[in-house]
Amino acid sequence: MVVKRLIFIFIFNFRLNAYILLKRTSYKMILEINKRFDEKLKDLNNSLPKLKVNVNCAELTLTSVLEVLGIDNYVFHNAAIPLAGGFGGYKSKNGWQGACGAVCGGCAAIGVTMGGKKRMDNETMIKAYLKAAKFASEFEKEFGAVVCTELCGYDFSQPEVIIEYRNSGTWEKKCYHYVVWAVDHVRKFTQIELKDKWK
Repeated sequence: MVVKRLIFIFIFNFRLNAYILLKRTSYKMILEINKRFDEKLKDLNNSLPKLKVNVNCAELTLTSVLEVLGIDNYVFHNAAIPLAGGFGGYKSKNGWQGACGAVCGGCAAIGVTMGGKKRMDNETMIKAYLKAAKFASEFEKEFGAVVCTELCGYDFSQPEVIIEYRNSGTWEKKCYHYVVWAVDHVRKFTQIELKDKWK
């Protein structure tokens, strides 16, 4: 009887200590990830307004989050680049234009963060859809639109406009703020996944 009681106490204490250690580790991990996000946001606020080449809001949003997660692969850079300027300046015959690259890159970053290091299952996929929609909705509340043309005032469906945009100072005055906001809000929308899937 005494031996059984001692074994029970030992197992209980072992599990309790393991649980406490896990909680401390998770807490430390989320603090570390938040610290990396804070450092990245500070870096973006300092460097983006001065950026003159390789300005691409979709790429910068997605890869900034990936950098915080320890992922650097030019496949992601290349995948995000055509999304900037409202899906590369896409304009439908009905006049519909694409979303800001920071929104596109932010939604992609939500997907990567939520999926972790494997493909999402169906339940996580549905949650990712909902978080991406909420992210876009919050972006629209903050800035008044999600459509690139409405945000920056340039219609990128005309190639000559890209040069005009680059010379206008719009990136330095407006657009880089969208990237910083998007990176910060990807963190806010994916706190649970950052803790659980990015240890």
